Amino acid sequence: MKLATVRTADGLRTARVEDGQYVDLGPGDVGSLLAHDDWRTRAAATGGATLAVEPTDLAPVIPHPGKIVCVGLNYRTHITEMGRDLPEHPTLFAKFTETLIGPYDTLTLPPESPTVDWEAELVVVVGKRVRRADRATAEAAIAGYTVMNDVSMRDWQFRTKEWLQGKTWEASTPLGPCLLTADELAHDAAISCEIDGESLQKSTIADLLFDAADLVSYISTMITLNPGDLIATGTTGGVGHARKPPRYLQDGQTLVTTVEGIGTLSNPVRRAPESTSA
Repeated sequence: MKLATVRTADGLRTARVEDGQYVDLGPGDVGSLLAHDDWRTRAAATGGATLAVEPTDLAPVIPHPGKIVCVGLNYRTHITEMGRDLPEHPTLFAKFTETLIGPYDTLTLPPESPTVDWEAELVVVVGKRVRRADRATAEAAIAGYTVMNDVSMRDWQFRTKEWLQGKTWEASTPLGPCLLTADELAHDAAISCEIDGESLQKSTIADLLFDAADLVSYISTMITLNPGDLIATGTTGGVGHARKPPRYLQDGQTLVTTVEGIGTLSNPVRRAPESTSA
């Protein structure tokens, strides 16, 4: 099953995606749906009207997550290209809700950074409150998966050893287009990133060092995970910063991010004008 959050004139509505149609499940977003213990039953309900949806009507599938926990250096190919050893434990950082934009929204490059990079990512969506989960409990707590591009301001990221300042810029992180329930994602689903049709990242989620259940178990050891929380699982090889010479996003490009079975983000890239002082 696929679920989406749709912007309408009357506010956000949750929808089930069927054969390219959006079946109205009522007001609210997918995150608020997951707060109900019977969310699967509600999501499967029949009889809803079909919403007329343009791509830009799609909001971030979880617009207001309580937590966005991100994992760095979690694909073997990316760890290698960045010149690192395989980590013993997940490398974690955070994003904030204000970073999120929809799957077809414009990505505006901030004037403060000329080194904006791409990172295609699979995202775990938590569906059940969980703390100190073993692997079986962690697997059962996963509602499904979605797609993110962890757009990164590399110059700010590497100003210090802490990454957050390069990772949590306002309106920098496309998320969506839907939630695919956990039972439907292939263990070796393809993940890719293209710019203007040029393939820059291409792998499968089988290359993950720490998988979804590993991450839910590890993170829930530290803090309670709640329905609608997000875990971005890291990116594969092919980022711009690791290329020789390095490459970064430019005004006028289109950034396309795909995870097989879930869907695609397609974000026009625009450069914000330089700020001026009075």
